[in-house]
Amino acid sequence: MKLDSLHARLRWLIILVIAAVLLPLGLYSYHRTIHEVDELSDGRLAQSARTLQVLVEHAGTSALRGQAAEGILVPIETGVARSHNARDHTYESEVGFQIFGRSGHMTLATANLASLPPPAADDAPFRDVQQDGYTWRVFTLQDPADGIVIRTGERYDSRHDITRALWVEHGLPLLIILPLLAVLVGWAIRRGLRPLESLTRTLSIRKPGSHEPVLLPDAPLELQPVLTALNGQLVSLEDALERERRFSADVAHELRTPLAAVMINLESAMTTTDPAEVNATLTNAQHGVAALARRIEQLLALARLESGAASGQRTAVDLIAVAMDVVEELAPVIAESGVELSVAPLAPQVIIHGYEAAIAALLRNLLENALRHVPAGGQVQLSIEQGEHDALVDVVDDGPGIPAERRASVFARFHREAGSRGDGFGLGLSIVQRAAQLHGATIELLDSPYGQGLRVRVVIPLSS
Repeated sequence: MKLDSLHARLRWLIILVIAAVLLPLGLYSYHRTIHEVDELSDGRLAQSARTLQVLVEHAGTSALRGQAAEGILVPIETGVARSHNARDHTYESEVGFQIFGRSGHMTLATANLASLPPPAADDAPFRDVQQDGYTWRVFTLQDPADGIVIRTGERYDSRHDITRALWVEHGLPLLIILPLLAVLVGWAIRRGLRPLESLTRTLSIRKPGSHEPVLLPDAPLELQPVLTALNGQLVSLEDALERERRFSADVAHELRTPLAAVMINLESAMTTTDPAEVNATLTNAQHGVAALARRIEQLLALARLESGAASGQRTAVDLIAVAMDVVEELAPVIAESGVELSVAPLAPQVIIHGYEAAIAALLRNLLENALRHVPAGGQVQLSIEQGEHDALVDVVDDGPGIPAERRASVFARFHREAGSRGDGFGLGLSIVQRAAQLHGATIELLDSPYGQGLRVRVVIPLSS
């Protein structure tokens, strides 16, 4: 049976669990009751025999001794013989007794057991015998002192009647209750699953792009973690979609101009016949392609940082080693810029716990930003120090600097200061800021000790 719904699964699982508990208990109770009934019936047979023994010994001995050899027969009344109600049941035909004298002859018996042969000397007290097509349970009481043998018997029919009554008593209510229980369990489960239906309706009418959390009044405790996790996932999804939309807009905005410039230069080179002009346009196109490549690289770096791609497992990162790698990578840019880059005496190691790719992006963009804005002949200094709890990164230049009132705005994406030098696109400090956020670092824009220019200070916790 295929159970597609949670409602059906819960209903049948609950019914199966109830049945698995009740059926064994019912069977055990039935068998225990049958066992007790058998013991009670056997006890009743023994008690009847001993009662007859007392009566014979104290009241009927002389009368029994004077009877004929064939003995006295006690008539049995059947249910059909009752004139007042032919449907009444009588158990008289299902019980009986025999009394044998010293000579072994039967002296008194009920008509239904008159033809049963006398017991053997070695017969067990309780045994089953066949008589007139019925199975009887008999108890034999032998009195060696008086020589009288008394045997009482009961047909198994009466015990079977009790068995059938027990089946009806134990089984019929169960057969009636289980379907009713299934209906009640189904009703209870439907009421219990109403919060899920409410959650389904809430999600179905939720508008795409909504930042509102999913709320369910009176939600059960079991559903609270689901709502918390769902709201967290929705926030993460909306953030990811927002980053994708922003990245798409950035790409469309930032690549349109350099692509147009490259196309113009290439078309101009194709239409002119002057070798000098062809050379100039192709050189411009080459510069445009290089600028385009760098712009794409910065856009991708910013997208990776914003999406948390760099924020995988934190590792031990040596700031000094990363800084040296970045300086070596920027050596051609430094040489072409005509700016002097100096590195303050550094410690052998400054270890933080973070993301090496993000730290490299932070240092690279700090240095590139300084090199781009400092005119030829200027100077840029990089220093890294380790404090008790933080690592201090300083990039100082003697360029035009940024007025204090405009320093807060330079972290906006695609922001460029008026009159800035170089081919920057206003992404450098955005990348620096995102990398700093990944490490819980702070960024300060301060005055340069050279009298003009800018000091960019990044304070990175050693363990975050």
